[in-house]
Amino acid sequence: MDENEIDYDLLEIKYGINLRPDADDEETTDGADGEPADEAAVDESPAVPKDEKKHETSAAMELYDWLQCIVSAILCGILIFVFIGRVMGVEGPSMMPTLVNNDKIILTNLFYTPKYGDIVIIKTVAFGDTPIVKRVIATEGQTVDIDFDTGDVSIDGKVIEEKYINDLTHSREDFVGPVVVPKGNVFVMGDNRNESTDSRSNYVGMVDTRQILGKVLFVLIPGQNTDGSRSFARIGTVYR
Repeated sequence: MDENEIDYDLLEIKYGINLRPDADDEETTDGADGEPADEAAVDESPAVPKDEKKHETSAAMELYDWLQCIVSAILCGILIFVFIGRVMGVEGPSMMPTLVNNDKIILTNLFYTPKYGDIVIIKTVAFGDTPIVKRVIATEGQTVDIDFDTGDVSIDGKVIEEKYINDLTHSREDFVGPVVVPKGNVFVMGDNRNESTDSRSNYVGMVDTRQILGKVLFVLIPGQNTDGSRSFARIGTVYR
């Protein structure tokens, strides 16, 4: 034993006291260079506060909810326009003042049965692939008569009140009345009576209900009036 080396065992026996230096007080070294070793690895990445993490999670959930709502709205819109309604355009002045040229309208044929006063879109052989828009005046089994002198239209012998027309019905075309509407057909006319080709004409005649594409519900985008202006107040239902 080196004379400078302390015999801790002998001192402990002689004095009854443990004079050994505490192991925790000894300086540990890392490797051959003798540098003090770190007791724990230091995490140099900045700590993220819990409140900030909660905020990020909340923002992500909110964004997800918005995306879910947008996708659901788009899908609902597609289903509505495919199965319930569709958008079509109006051509010509035959339905003025109710509808004007270039109006964009919504129509539906879901569980639809034609009745008096309905505005309908019709596809007839006479007009080829171009649908026309008219108003249902009479349905199957009803009798239609028109007094072209007074401009009055009668259904089953009773003159009907027509607040929706542009002018009285003075244009005869090919009509000779009274006529009874056949089963499965309707009698239609345009609201602009003297500027409309409709059931008064042999060119159109009685319209088979299977030729009706649907009932017009409302105006989505108003077209141009005769003076070039647009009446945005017309947006909405076509039935007053």
